[in-house]
Parts: sequence; structure tokens; C-alpha cells
Amino acid sequence: MKVLIVGSGGREHAIAVSVAKSPRVDKIYCAPGNAGIGQLAECVDIGAMEFERLTAFAKENSVDFVIVGMDDPLVGGLVDVLEAEGIRCFGPRKNAAILEGSKAFSKDLMKKYKIPTAAYENFDDPGEAVRYLEERADYPVVLKADGLALGKGVLICNTKEEALAGVRTIMEDKQFGAAGDRMVIEEFITGPEVSVLSFVDGKTIRIMTSAQDHKRAQDGDRGLNTGGMGTFSPSPFYTAEVDAFCREHIYQATVDAMAAEGRPFKGVIFFGLMLTPAGPRVLEYNARFGDPEAQVVLPRMKNDIIEVMEACVDGTLDKIELEFEDNAAVCVVLASQGYPVSYEKGFKITGLERFEGEEGYFCFHAGTKRTEEGIVTNGGRVLGITAKGSTLLEARANAYGAAEWVRFDNKYMRHDIGRAIDEVRE
Repeated sequence: MKVLIVGSGGREHAIAVSVAKSPRVDKIYCAPGNAGIGQLAECVDIGAMEFERLTAFAKENSVDFVIVGMDDPLVGGLVDVLEAEGIRCFGPRKNAAILEGSKAFSKDLMKKYKIPTAAYENFDDPGEAVRYLEERADYPVVLKADGLALGKGVLICNTKEEALAGVRTIMEDKQFGAAGDRMVIEEFITGPEVSVLSFVDGKTIRIMTSAQDHKRAQDGDRGLNTGGMGTFSPSPFYTAEVDAFCREHIYQATVDAMAAEGRPFKGVIFFGLMLTPAGPRVLEYNARFGDPEAQVVLPRMKNDIIEVMEACVDGTLDKIELEFEDNAAVCVVLASQGYPVSYEKGFKITGLERFEGEEGYFCFHAGTKRTEEGIVTNGGRVLGITAKGSTLLEARANAYGAAEWVRFDNKYMRHDIGRAIDEVRE
């Protein structure tokens, strides 16, 4: 098979590593890719939103299967465009990708089908939002830009003043662009956050192993929200009891709800859960692999990823049983100092060769570029250093050890990824 992966980050690198293990694949392309992906695949200088060029490339190169890794092209309808040209493609169509593309849609879906989530109200008009915050809201409160905002369009406001400023930020100043044309005001709920990824074929769902992300930029969960500064799998908070509740009330219910709405979902549904004192609640849905969750979940998966993805496309996922290694993985993100606000790029990266031949260690490239001088930094999140271990403690020690193998000017990382492991032990 010839496979084309659409995307350029650590998630797509993790997908490429899994695809390369499939005995059915002999050629991988990635558009646009990055320096790390380029070691496995032929990178093609086509942007993820250039639908016509992607389609033309797939046809000209007799691509058998396209995997869309990123949210923007999924929400924009790339799968629909490719399928219209007879190209097999993994990922939800546009009318199903709205599950991630509109928080207002997903909240309304959960309310209609009684899927547990935080109480909320949707707003198109900033004046109405302000009135609600002044007259009816309880604090703290959560403000969410409706559309895609690179994982950053969520504001937790402790006071009315913060919330009113948040309305200006999202709906008037448009800090998150058109994503802020609508806004969700949501009840503030507390508890451990857990990420659960799943494969879906429109009717059947298969749950992957759990993971837990660290969104804040600084140690101790301080600083701004980012795309993710590190993650670990499995989550010690995701117990058998939690799993049973979610399977009964959340996972299949979501798949059935989308089918009932005439929006059958095929691809990956990412369930962002909060384990509240009153039980699990859905914080958000994503319509693709999480980043960096993919970097700890996929290395532990035993299945041939192409076989699973084709079953999703063909509606035969009921014949697949997912298998994961009985171990753990931790990913520590090496970022550029100043991320997510402003940062310099172009610094040479050294030490990458240390990962060659190291079993259980992975260096997933997120923001890198190959130049005549070598591989240099080219983004806020630069690398995801992932390591396995027989336990989470061992995996964390391995990941932080491997993080020291790599050097570049402006290197920044959190030092407390996986601290929940200690909380559970205590």
C-alpha cells in the first residue's frame, strides 16, 4: 500500500511510526510533514488545507489510503473531497467532524441524548453573554470559544470581572479568530482529567488505553494553556469502575447519537473526561488523535494500525479486538522558551542520534525543520520525548532521562509530568 498522512506535528509522527510497522505498507508520504517524519516518509510540500493539491497528489501517485491527522482539514471537509474522487480515507466526514468543530453542537448533542456533561448555555451575542454573567452565573465559570482554537480557546474565570473580560477576549477582540463567533458558558466542575481515545466505524466503538495530559505551560499547572506539555498512559484515575460507567453512559451513547443525527462518525473520537465527585463528565470531544496523547497511546498498541483504520472505513470494526501492552509510557514535550506566546526558532538540535536503536524510546518531532546545518527548531512545541517502562514511575524516569539526551538553545520543559502518579501513591 501507498499511504498519505496529512499533518506536520508530533501526532502525525506517532501515526507514521505505527504505519511504518505495518507489513502491508511499502510507501509513506506525509503532507507537509517535518524533519522527523522525513526519516520514515517522503515529505510533500503541500499544506493540510490545500484540498485540491492533496487530492491531485493522491491521484497522481496512486495513493491507496489517506490518514488525516489534523483537526482543521477534518472540520473543513477534506475527507468528503477525497472520497468524492474515490480515494479511501481515514477520518470523519465534515458533518461528523462538527463534533469537535463546534462546542455548541457537541454540548447540545449531549443534552439531547443525556450524555453526562457540565451545565451550559450557548451565546451568539456578546451582550446576551454579559447579561447572563451579570445576572445568572455562578463563579468560577468556564468560557469556551465555539470553534477550533488550537486547544487554547478555554478561559476559567474565578470572578465576574474576569468573565466579562473573557467575553471581550473571545467574542469582541476575537483573540481566537472566527472560533469566537459563538461562545459556550459552562459550569465549572472539578476532578482529575482523563483522555480516552477510541476507534469508531459509524456504529461500533473500540476503546484505546487511557492517557492524561498536562495543558498548562509551567510546573504546578501554572501559566497559560498550551497544546499539551506532556502526557502519560495509562491514567491511574481511570479505574474499572470509571470504564464501566463510561461504556454504559458515554462512549456508545455518543456513537449512537451521531448516527441518529444523520452524522455517522468514522475515525477517532477523543473523549476528554473529568472525573467529578458526581461521576465522569464529558469536557470535550475531539475528532482525531490527541496530541500529545497519540505519542503515549500508539506506542503501546499491538494491533496493525492500518488493519484497524480500514475496519473503521469499511464498517467492520466489530471484528477487531484492540490489544495494548501491559506497561506504561510517558511523554515529555521539549518546547521553545516563551511558548505559547512568543519564541525564537531556528536553533540547531543535537543528540537526536541517541534514540537510534533504543528499544522503548521515541523522539517524536513536532516543530522541526531540516536545513543545511542540520535539524533546527521550527515551532513552539519542538519534540515529544516518549519512553516506556514496566510502571508509570519507571516510564517517567526513562522519559526525563532521555529528555537530557537532546539539546538546543531555548529548550524548555515541565519537570512534573506524571505528578498524578505520586498523588495516587500517596
